[in-house]
Amino acid sequence: MTHPAPQPALQLFAFDTPNARKVSIALEEMALPYTVQVVDITQGEQHAPAFVAVSPNHKIPALVDPHGPGGQPVSLFESGAILIYLAEKTGQFMPHDPRRRLQALQWLMFQMGGFGPMPGQVHHFLGLADEADRRYGLQRYMAETRRLYGVMDAHLAEHEYFADELSIADFAIAGWVWRHPRHQVDLADFAQVQRWWQALQARPGVQRGLAVALRR
Repeated sequence: MTHPAPQPALQLFAFDTPNARKVSIALEEMALPYTVQVVDITQGEQHAPAFVAVSPNHKIPALVDPHGPGGQPVSLFESGAILIYLAEKTGQFMPHDPRRRLQALQWLMFQMGGFGPMPGQVHHFLGLADEADRRYGLQRYMAETRRLYGVMDAHLAEHEYFADELSIADFAIAGWVWRHPRHQVDLADFAQVQRWWQALQARPGVQRGLAVALRR
């Protein structure tokens, strides 16, 4: 009996950020072979021409699949696009039921458009040394971040996962909930988010995804 040749490993270009963790969690949950190329954004490595050829927006994460559509190599940037691609490639973590699929996609877009940019601004303003510069930004973006947690909490009060079944939407949101201590949110204030987060943390694939070395 002959066995199909193993597909070459995907290459993940990443650093230790929430957006990169979304992808490392997905790769581990999907049991895909991959290697990591650390792109140290604190040293400006995201501007190197070789990386820009993969990610024209100079942002991590990015992914190269040597065996993409039609068996040809493909490169991708933007974490949401990467998650959709991986779900379609593997047939995993994207609901087949049309309504649940729409749920997964809308919560993925919720994360990309709001629950990412808003806590990311909190991280930015927390890093400023001047209190006058910090005050307004933190007041604005912390309030919006907590509002988004409230939206998620209300949804999860009636759903086990964001699309009822585990999906890439959960992986996307997990990348940012992982950083809740940094944006100074106590999950005890959002009991359903806390329940959901604890359930994800208990999964071996999520544990491996969060433990992947994304720094040198």
